[in-house]
Amino acid sequence: MSLPEQAPTGITGLDNVLSGGLSRGRVFLLEGSPGTGKTTIAMQFLLEGSARGERVLYITLSETENELRASATSHGWSLDAIDVFELVPPESLLDDEQQQSLLYSSDLELGETTRRIFEVFERVRPSRVILDSLSEIRLLAQSSLRYRRQVLALKHYFARQQATVVLLDDLTTDTQDKTVHSVAHGVIRLDELSPDYGPERRRLRVIKYRGRRFRGGYHDMAIETGGVRVFPRLVSAEHRSSYKSEVLASMSVELNALLGGGIERGSSVLVLGPSGTGKSTLAMTFVANAISRGEKAAMFIFDEELGLLIDRAKGVGVDLQAMIDAGQLVLQQVDAAELTPGEFSERVRHCVQVIGARTIVIDSLNGYQASMPGEAALVLHMHELLQFLNRQGATTFLTVAQHGIVGDMRSPVDVTYLADTVILLRYFEAVGRVRRAISVVKKRTGAHEDTIREYQIDARGVTLGDPLVTFQGVLRGVPTLVGDSQSLMDPED
Repeated sequence: MSLPEQAPTGITGLDNVLSGGLSRGRVFLLEGSPGTGKTTIAMQFLLEGSARGERVLYITLSETENELRASATSHGWSLDAIDVFELVPPESLLDDEQQQSLLYSSDLELGETTRRIFEVFERVRPSRVILDSLSEIRLLAQSSLRYRRQVLALKHYFARQQATVVLLDDLTTDTQDKTVHSVAHGVIRLDELSPDYGPERRRLRVIKYRGRRFRGGYHDMAIETGGVRVFPRLVSAEHRSSYKSEVLASMSVELNALLGGGIERGSSVLVLGPSGTGKSTLAMTFVANAISRGEKAAMFIFDEELGLLIDRAKGVGVDLQAMIDAGQLVLQQVDAAELTPGEFSERVRHCVQVIGARTIVIDSLNGYQASMPGEAALVLHMHELLQFLNRQGATTFLTVAQHGIVGDMRSPVDVTYLADTVILLRYFEAVGRVRRAISVVKKRTGAHEDTIREYQIDARGVTLGDPLVTFQGVLRGVPTLVGDSQSLMDPED
């Protein structure tokens, strides 16, 4: 037996979650508290059907037609191709002409209301129907048994007519009543979260979908001008691709020696260090290397204003603006308070799969963590994102600012086990100066130099010196001289 044909919703991302759309000829439940986006999704579903040449019907028991049209206008839509019928109280009746298009509900018994819904359907003969909302029907029913019978009556009637029906429920009456869950072919739940700071976060979950595989779990969504966008949860196992395995060398001989030749394509690099040690600058040198090879790159900046970053990059010999103008670099400012983790993953995925970026910089994980509900969620998100990028052959650089300047420093979240290579940057004091040290403390693929080297940041970029073989305790911030100080770099070089 073949599966029913799918009715695409026309909503970006939602069809991906639903594996194509809603099964035709079935009844679905879309539930969520007021303000979660039910009406917007419902209108998009009908507009998509109308664009495909289908007759569509919106039956409203809660909002007036004027309210629906005003909501559609705010998104730049017209509902002229949608048959809208509202069940309104008699006092809203103004003249005889309106009696032909308006239906009553306030003084009707439940059976009469249901009969009039059927009459409207018989007159329009739509293939897509929205019924907004079940809360009014539940109130008219006054008992769970009678409510279930009426919902079953609606389901069997629409099933005989081969109509795809979406029932809306605003959960304002009995949120524990799962009557429609057992009756509906599929159930989609919308949630709204209110963080301590920033705008509301919305998400979607498919609770049930009979006979279809769907993408489970929560998926971030946003209501924008133009409709709802859903950001499907990233599953790295679904995105496998083949790429040439190779070692990508930098333009620094000393850095290549420290890294055991360079960075492997399709690997992830974590750059750890306190504020000001040059984590972003080091990542930028790898971006410049990638672009010099003729590849594209993308940088997602959480912590710094883009104008300041571009000016600062020029000071170390990297012209980010020229790379952007040439179409080689995508540079995006990310506001952790405004952007959901799902939308961020979607942006990264777009840069890799559509634009073709092969070097990705996320600066920093501290800012990325601010958009997460907790450390556990950050680790799970990062695991899927890094796995996805690795399987696409993209080399990823992540920076983490550690708390403190010298001595015992801690990271806000430990993701070192996720990265293939970990580069550690440190301040240390020697011969009356504050200096910087770099070391590679982990590399999964191949050998690497286990020494600690001093480095400087100037107009030439990042310059490494010889291994600090005559010092001990550099990583603690206060080294001990065990030989002469000739291995230190001359600040005048």
